[in-house]
Amino acid sequence: MLPSRTNRGVVQDHKRLRAVDSGGNTSWIGSSSSSSSQSANAGFDSVATNGESEILSDGWKVHSEQILKVSELEADSKLGHEVSPSKTCTHEGFSRKCEDNGSPKVKKDAEIQLSPQQTMRMETNKAIAKAKRIQKICEEKVAESREKGIPYPKLEDLLVERTWLDALPGELQKPYMEKLSQFVTQEARGTIHIYPPPALVFNALNICPFDKVKVVIIGQDPYHGPGQAMGLCFSVPKGIKMPSSLVNIFKEIQQDVGYPLPTHGNLERWAIQGVLLLNTVLTVREHQANSHAKRGWEVFTDAVIRALSLKKSGIIFILWGNSAQEKIRIIDTNKHHILKAAHPSGLSAHRRFFQCRHFSQANKILERLGSMPIDWQI
Repeated sequence: MLPSRTNRGVVQDHKRLRAVDSGGNTSWIGSSSSSSSQSANAGFDSVATNGESEILSDGWKVHSEQILKVSELEADSKLGHEVSPSKTCTHEGFSRKCEDNGSPKVKKDAEIQLSPQQTMRMETNKAIAKAKRIQKICEEKVAESREKGIPYPKLEDLLVERTWLDALPGELQKPYMEKLSQFVTQEARGTIHIYPPPALVFNALNICPFDKVKVVIIGQDPYHGPGQAMGLCFSVPKGIKMPSSLVNIFKEIQQDVGYPLPTHGNLERWAIQGVLLLNTVLTVREHQANSHAKRGWEVFTDAVIRALSLKKSGIIFILWGNSAQEKIRIIDTNKHHILKAAHPSGLSAHRRFFQCRHFSQANKILERLGSMPIDWQI
C-alpha cells in the first residue's frame, strides 16, 4: 500500500521508484511490487495522479522545491536498480535510452539525496558483485594451475585485490612467501585435504579492500572440518553447522545490539562493510588444528597488521583471546582503538567474552569518527 500523498514529488515503494512531474504525470521505475517476476528491462509504466508528492516507504520525503540534479539510473536484474555514483534521480522530462544490452537508462534533471541506509545498501550490492568477480578470477587461476598438473597455484597469484598489493609492495615475492607457497603446494599433493579451498585462501583481503578497512577481528587458523573454512575468521558458508565460537558471537550480538540469532554463519556481509576477518594462519590440514602454524603465515599476517597500523588511523582492532592480543605489540595504540576480551569458544566465553559489548562499542567509535557504523545483522 502506498503512503498518502501531500505534495508533488517522488515516491518509492519496496521495489520501484515513482517520479511525479509538475504536470501530475507519474512514471514508475522498476518492477511492480506485486510481481517479482517482472523484468527490470520492461520499461516504465505511466499513470495519472493529482500532482501530489509521496512520503517514501522508509519514512523520508522529497519535495519538488528541492534543488535536485540527476544522472543515471541503471537497471540490473540481479542487484536491482542502482543509482549512478552521484546518487541522484530526476523527475522532469523523463527520457529512456536503451543500451546495447537492453538495460534501460533514465536521464533526468532533478536530484534526490539518498538516505544513509539506501547508500549503504547500494554500496553493499556493489561490493557483493565485486567479491563474486574476484572469486571467479581466483577460481580460474586454480583451474589453470591444475590443468598444468600443479594442485595449488602460487600464493602470489591468489591475492588479486589491488589495494592490498599496493599496501604490501613486494611482500608476496619475499623468500619466506616463496618457501610458504612451495610448502602449501606440497601439502596439496598429499592425501589430506587442505582448507580453505585455494580460491578462498586470501578471501579476507580480496573482499575487504585495504582502503575500506574500519574494523579488524583477528582469529587463529581456519576451521579444519570439511566445508567449514571460507577464508574469513569465525565464518562458515551457509548450510554448514555453526561452530560454538560463532554461536557465542551471535549470542553476544543479540544481547549487545538486539539482533535476532541468524540462521547461518556466513560473515561476508561484515567483510564487505569494512570488517577484516583475519586469521593469523591462512591454511590448515583437515582435522589437524594448527598444522600449518609457524610455516610463514604469521609473518605475512603480521605484515598485514603492520601496514594497517602504519598507513591508516582510527581502525578498531577487536582482539579475542591471548593469541590475538599478542598482536598489540605491532599496533600503534596512539592511532588505533583496541577492544579486548576472552575468546568466544565454549571454554572461555562465559568467563570474559559475554557482555564485552564490542559490537556496540565499535559502532559508537565509528560514529564518533564520522564513519558509517557496521550493520552486524547478517
